[in-house]
Amino acid sequence: MEPGYRIRLYLLTALVLVGFGALLTRLHEFQIERRSEFLNLVPGNRTVTVREPGIRGEITDRHGVTLARNLRKYEVSFNLEEIRDAYLAQHENDPTIERVTKEDGIPRKREEKDIVSIVNEGIITRLRELGLAKNYNSKELRVHFLTHGGLIPFSYRADLTYAEFARFAEHNLDLPGVSLNIRPQRDYPYGTLASHVVGYLKQWEKGDVPESATRLFNHYIGEEKGIAGVEASMDTLLRGPEGRKTIVKDEKGRTIRMSDYTKPGIGAEVQLSIDGRKQYLLENVLRRAGRAAGVIMDVNTGEVLAIASVPDYDPNAFIPSIDPARWKAYSENKQLSPLTNRAISEFAPGSTMKVPTAVSGALQGMANRSFSCDGYVAYGNHKVGCWIYNQSKGRHGSLPLAKALQQSCNPYFNKLANAIGWKNMVEGCQMVGIGKRTGIELPGEKPGILPGSRAWRAANPSGVMTPVLTAFVSIGQGDTMATPLQLCAMTSCIANGGKYYQPRIVRKVTSEEGAPLIEDRPKLVVDLIEAGIKPADFELIRKGMWMAVNTPGGTASKVKMPKIEVAAKTGTAQTIDNGKKSNNSWVISFAPYDKPKYAVCVLVQNGGSGGKVCGPLVHLIYRGLFAQDEGIKLPLRPQKEFAGNTDRIEEIPLPDDVLAAINAGDLGDADAGETGDEVGEVAEVVPDVAVPPADTSDTPTPTLTPEIDVEGTVIPRAVPVEDP
Repeated sequence: MEPGYRIRLYLLTALVLVGFGALLTRLHEFQIERRSEFLNLVPGNRTVTVREPGIRGEITDRHGVTLARNLRKYEVSFNLEEIRDAYLAQHENDPTIERVTKEDGIPRKREEKDIVSIVNEGIITRLRELGLAKNYNSKELRVHFLTHGGLIPFSYRADLTYAEFARFAEHNLDLPGVSLNIRPQRDYPYGTLASHVVGYLKQWEKGDVPESATRLFNHYIGEEKGIAGVEASMDTLLRGPEGRKTIVKDEKGRTIRMSDYTKPGIGAEVQLSIDGRKQYLLENVLRRAGRAAGVIMDVNTGEVLAIASVPDYDPNAFIPSIDPARWKAYSENKQLSPLTNRAISEFAPGSTMKVPTAVSGALQGMANRSFSCDGYVAYGNHKVGCWIYNQSKGRHGSLPLAKALQQSCNPYFNKLANAIGWKNMVEGCQMVGIGKRTGIELPGEKPGILPGSRAWRAANPSGVMTPVLTAFVSIGQGDTMATPLQLCAMTSCIANGGKYYQPRIVRKVTSEEGAPLIEDRPKLVVDLIEAGIKPADFELIRKGMWMAVNTPGGTASKVKMPKIEVAAKTGTAQTIDNGKKSNNSWVISFAPYDKPKYAVCVLVQNGGSGGKVCGPLVHLIYRGLFAQDEGIKLPLRPQKEFAGNTDRIEEIPLPDDVLAAINAGDLGDADAGETGDEVGEVAEVVPDVAVPPADTSDTPTPTLTPEIDVEGTVIPRAVPVEDP
């Protein structure tokens, strides 16, 4: 073979070997080293795991009337990552948008993926053709995509009607990343009824997704969170167990089938102690005043049968989100404070504090002690007057305990408090729940203020309990503050003969399987008879409250009922309201006297005397309560918001039919009683007690309804044509 031919043969052989070696090397890289990478690029099916929220348990009244339930919500959601992937399958690059951001305080321009353009072009156009598109907030969609990608679906529409839902299902939208879901939505069928008790929800925070969820789920959907009322205090029990479904999708992101599904569980049912009809009665009676609170309790169990505060709010306004203007009206209305539950807020209690003062005296064996009333008591240069002295320069003279309660004599209780000493006063008042939270299952309960207590001394390190401050505690003025619930619980203790039960609003809680999670069981905190009060001495306190209603000269004569004996104590506390001198008007009461069943407490802000303003309201409440006991069915209907007002209320008249049922002579002196002016001569040592404003500082801002912006406006609007 010629040398030239041999060389060409060798070169060809070498070239073939090099090429074959290069091919083997690339085959090894593609088939061995990068096998997984290329397998993922091969069109084929894939699985997607979705986390579904549990179904929230219902809230009912004591008779099973549903106060909070779940309705079906038809929702359309977008998985933005899948929508983008489908777009890139037909386009080379993402559309971009130029954004201006501040870095170290310096504005800088940068480009980012424009997910809004992708959604509008690929999804919204098709929805518009079907008449199912809706305006949305494009800024929120961009933030959602940058923050959560495909982990959390973007809720596009949660307001579908059944007809729209059917249209979606009928067309079986062949759109990647678009899901049609049926989820529960909270509903409060009775509107504002018991709104401060039931509370409201906030949509789940997308930032609350646990880190472990990113490993378990491709898509994560959280549950709402209770942030007020029982919805908040029982939130953990109301939430149902989460569900999980695994969906098989093709290479274009279209759903093929569901391969696995664990249904979400249902949360526990919370049965409240309140009676819906009694609640309706209480709320409508309180609406005769501008700003008020009331509590009705079962004196033998500590159960709260009704608890109300006006003005009120509609919890349905928060579902699924609240209009920003409405939230502003709720949260920034400092005078009317519709979000504030006045029943567990603290107010100057006035002469209702004479009852726990009497309990403190009885604990020290001084229930049979008499003290004289000369019209006022002087403490150095300060005088604490009696209402009778303030009105006519009169005096009560020497009084025993029951008579002092009947006529609400300030000097008697000023002297009694200083006779037993401030430490014994504090001890006795705390035994009946003054100055500390009751422990009711409602968030935001205030403890009140009891001067001389450990909490008061901690807040006032330089404070000294002088005789005049001790006197002020005995008549509920100065720093002293209490809640309507505290005073009603204390009154229940007086009514039943000395047993103080912890107030409770949750009667029982039952799991989906029927297992009791919280049992219906009263909790006795203290028995005053066992603590040292003689039964005969305790009866003097009860008798004094009976005399205040049923004996001429009593301050609570307008509470009087035909055929039913009621015992009560009025209170009128001097306060400052919107910069002006005002009063908190009170009545605490129980009935029937011989076999007590109910305790009722009513507070009215910016009122006249407790007897003139709250007395008639308490009377009307008892009329309804005992009518129900006699078999008359009280109404129960959905309630609308009551806006309230800040008007001064000097007197609330009893209806004519009520007056006709009572012997007019039995009303006694309707003008008798404290006015709140008795401490006017020492006003310089009485701090201004302002009306508690709406306290939303520790309340999370609810989910606000996003505003529509230009890019999210996808539905054509009619443009007015101007005349030529």
